[in-house]
Amino acid sequence: MKKITILGGAGFIGHNLAIKLKSSGYSCQIIDSLEVNNLRSKKHTNVTNITLFKKILGERFRLLKSNKIKVLRKDLRSLHKTKKKIIDFKPNIIIHLAAVSHANISNIDPEYTFEHSLRTLINTLEIVKKTKSHLIFFSSSMVYGNFNGKKVSENTKCNPIGIYGNLKLAGEMMVRSYSHVFDFPYTIIRPSALYGERCVSRRVGQIFIENALQGNELIINGDGKEKLDFTYIEDLIHGVERIIKSKNSRNQIFNITYGQGREMKDLIKILKRNFPKISIKFNEWEKFVPKRGGLNVNKAKKLIGYKPRYSIDKGYQKYITWYKNFYKSIKL
Repeated sequence: MKKITILGGAGFIGHNLAIKLKSSGYSCQIIDSLEVNNLRSKKHTNVTNITLFKKILGERFRLLKSNKIKVLRKDLRSLHKTKKKIIDFKPNIIIHLAAVSHANISNIDPEYTFEHSLRTLINTLEIVKKTKSHLIFFSSSMVYGNFNGKKVSENTKCNPIGIYGNLKLAGEMMVRSYSHVFDFPYTIIRPSALYGERCVSRRVGQIFIENALQGNELIINGDGKEKLDFTYIEDLIHGVERIIKSKNSRNQIFNITYGQGREMKDLIKILKRNFPKISIKFNEWEKFVPKRGGLNVNKAKKLIGYKPRYSIDKGYQKYITWYKNFYKSIKL
């Protein structure tokens, strides 16, 4: 049985991934400080919907517990607190998700982001050089910068803007450098515009549904024609599974998205079918957010057999239905 350590595994991506991998027969170890990208963080003291988010986090931990997946509360910034636990587990694969997940936080507080993204990655690399595990590093489509109306492939020149995209690109370079010097396999994933069940990390698809549920105005930055490659969490998890199973994934970079840029207005159309009375306000585009679009996923399809299944028409509707049912089931 393969053993997999997921660092930052209690987060949106991590807990969904752990549940799926456990059901597929893998032994999973989650290590998470529970301090970043969730409500224990000082960065979330002024978050709206905090009671709702606590309910969602409770549902995450209920699912992890019911699947008999333990969460070890350890701070990856402290190498000596985590190193022995991971080495003793003897993981075949280490998945690094221990990082700040929101670009706005990165631009507002770079020091906090460095500490919780680069420091955690350095410590992960120090562990992997001992364990020689296959390291899967989550980067971002933001490393490409502005797409300029074109689909980007893994060979597209990276030109990130803002702190977040540059940190992700720096992380990629660190992973590749450590791998070259210390001889362990790696895979780098570049996802885009993720959405799906039990997300509390302030992603656009999540925010829109919450505002619609509560009768609040929806705010769109730009004119609504900006495109994103919206990716449902189940497609991302499928991509990670293919990376784990395929030897062709070693020492490669993959775009793991749906593979199609869709306008923000397309997302709104799906919302309006479920919430006909929603109102919309358009704001100026944020300065340090790149204008993106579709990503080319042909490499992942060819090398590892990646087959995304959820366009936003299918995936976002599934997410809306889940959120409406969950919202009805809880007492706020």
